[in-house]
Amino acid sequence: MPSLNALMFRREFGLLLTFALSAALSAGLWGLWTPDLPTAELQKRYGLTSQLQVDGLQIHYQDSGRPDAPVLLLLHGFGSSLQTWDAWAAALTQDHRVIRLDLPGFGLTGAVPDRDYSDARDVRTLQHFADRLGLTQMTVMGHSLGGKLAWSLAAAEPERVKALVLIAPDGFAPPEQWGTKPYEVPAIMGVIQYSLPKPLVRSFLKAGFSDPVWLTPPLVDRYHDMLRAPGVRQAILDRANQTLYSNPEPRLRQIVAPTLLLWGENDQMIPSSNAASYAQVLQRSQTVVLPRVGHVVQEEQAELGLAQVKAFLSQHLRGQ
Repeated sequence: MPSLNALMFRREFGLLLTFALSAALSAGLWGLWTPDLPTAELQKRYGLTSQLQVDGLQIHYQDSGRPDAPVLLLLHGFGSSLQTWDAWAAALTQDHRVIRLDLPGFGLTGAVPDRDYSDARDVRTLQHFADRLGLTQMTVMGHSLGGKLAWSLAAAEPERVKALVLIAPDGFAPPEQWGTKPYEVPAIMGVIQYSLPKPLVRSFLKAGFSDPVWLTPPLVDRYHDMLRAPGVRQAILDRANQTLYSNPEPRLRQIVAPTLLLWGENDQMIPSSNAASYAQVLQRSQTVVLPRVGHVVQEEQAELGLAQVKAFLSQHLRGQ
């Protein structure tokens, strides 16, 4: 049986295809054309980023806070960008050095030249990114896909990751799903490279929020714009067709960092019940489930999740 993640992905992209094809019949393909936006235009709209050459990628990132403060590395989710952390980053820089990046295949970082979006490649790139910045110790915080990468990085480098915040993390599938492709889509879905109607992006995002009042027009505009960054739509299709579920437990057992598992009670993408699976395997974890919050905890009632994160960091990074 497909995971809820996969079902949501296929349902929303099915809606995209239906919408695009129906509109094409009535309005003509030219009216649906959605070109990429230049990097310079996106930086003008959403702020300048620093750039670092890592593994053949020009990684775009923001580094804020005191250079000598404890480091937080923030990893966004599927289809998102570093701006998803805007509200939290502003508050966390008071006591931490906050580094957030556009992951390979997303945002202004864009497509990987060899189109390899395997977990191993992502983790290796994050390791090299941290090396280039001289990060010997850090706390890693990740949401959804970024949560999977966060715990994968903590498993690969337990001595470097001092604490871990996993926000509705992906990657814990039951044995019957190991070896399957959770996000595989038909080739015809390549239509998104040419046509990406904003109402469809809003429909996809709506599933991530418990209360649509938080899904404001500027937020929808931002996601829509960042999906139009150069090369991102092809990269999303490539990643979707490469992602494989595997047994997470051996890697999770390598993690020694204290871990906060943070979920929205009304998460329709990755249900909060998944927290119990992680808690049974992780050596040191605590779980917080926020009422009346959906999948995108850092953007829906952002102050609720932020309070839990600050309390956790204060407890486990005291004196660092």
